[in-house]
Amino acid sequence: PASQCNTGSIQCCDSVQQATSPDATGLFGLLNIVLTELDVLVGITCSPLSLIGIGGNSCSASPVCCENNSFGGLISIGCIPIILEL
Repeated sequence: PASQCNTGSIQCCDSVQQATSPDATGLFGLLNIVLTELDVLVGITCSPLSLIGIGGNSCSASPVCCENNSFGGLISIGCIPIILEL
């Protein structure tokens, strides 16, 4: 189902943008991240979203499934927007 994420936990991001957007490229520069593929979506300011106990864990921004969440939530790379089935 769309509410599952095969690459890790579902993330809730403040925004989801193309890797070539000014916000994303600025963060890549600050974090010394070099992308070889720029045709991907990135999530900015993300946190894991647990579907258990949804009351306090809803996502009013952009729920996504991302391939690389190893940058402390500041930026997640390779994101795909998902639809939460509650």
